[in-house]
Amino acid sequence: MKLHPTNWRKSSRSGRVSNCVEVGRGADGAAVRDTKDRAAGYFTTTGPQWSAFIDAVKAEKFG
Repeated sequence: MKLHPTNWRKSSRSGRVSNCVEVGRGADGAAVRDTKDRAAGYFTTTGPQWSAFIDAVKAEKFG
């Protein structure tokens, strides 16, 4: 049985806009979905993949 992500949240910097992403806790990492179309589903990452992504964002590797 597949467990669905829990504890969905979006950045507090998003305010009340609906054009952002939410992150949820997955069984082995994180899940990400679009707030404009939550019914479209989500993608998942492993814990190490999510940590590497967050580290890259903090290091401004996408800017």
